[in-house]
Amino acid sequence: MTAFAPDSIVLNRKLPLWYQVSQSLRASILGRTPDAPLRLPTEEQLAGHYGVSVLTMRQALKELEDEGLISRHRRRGTFIEPSAQRGSPVRLLGSVDAIVAQQSGMSTRLLEHGTAPVPAELAEYFPDTAEVATYHRLRGDEISGEPTNHARNFIRPELAARIDVDDLVRWPMTKVLRDVVGVRIGRITDTVEATLADPETARLLQVPLLSPILHYTGITYDEEGRTLDVVRIHYRGDRFSFTVTLDAT
Repeated sequence: MTAFAPDSIVLNRKLPLWYQVSQSLRASILGRTPDAPLRLPTEEQLAGHYGVSVLTMRQALKELEDEGLISRHRRRGTFIEPSAQRGSPVRLLGSVDAIVAQQSGMSTRLLEHGTAPVPAELAEYFPDTAEVATYHRLRGDEISGEPTNHARNFIRPELAARIDVDDLVRWPMTKVLRDVVGVRIGRITDTVEATLADPETARLLQVPLLSPILHYTGITYDEEGRTLDVVRIHYRGDRFSFTVTLDAT
């Protein structure tokens, strides 16, 4: 290997290997120190490091090249672009049922809940209220108990007054809002991006500090376009899959 050493990961065979490798390598590139070398190891060295075929490694590198994070030069090697920065997150629009399905099937523990001033970065979504109700939950595999993600919801206070916290242990917030509280959901906008585990996330999800994770932000609107809920979820990068249903009409 060269002086640039990408993080190691445990590959999930249910997800495309090239995608997992590209996400891990992307996190290593974006999380490097300013004085880190720009030249990457060879395809063969990287394939050996991740335990995948050279063909899979080549596909992962092409993904990063298409994003402008690396450049490849015949006979010279592969180099990180000095100006490489995190690109725009992938934005997906899907059905409410797709979101409910994606959030279901996990054991859930409510860590804390209460009220708080609207965070400055969320003020645009709650322009008509000074406070929001907050819920922090840790979710894990129902069989092994292994933590898979932790979620923070920011809810309009008048809706929170109608939420039973026991329901949030059994069901996703989207289902509680729609089927228990009875709000009419107009749309949900999802943003998913690769990032690195901060100390709190590393502790809760039992992963190494700065390991690759996926950060999901979901914004739920009613039929008039008013924000009902903003949720931020940090997923373990080796346990996340996203299913979305698109209406082709």
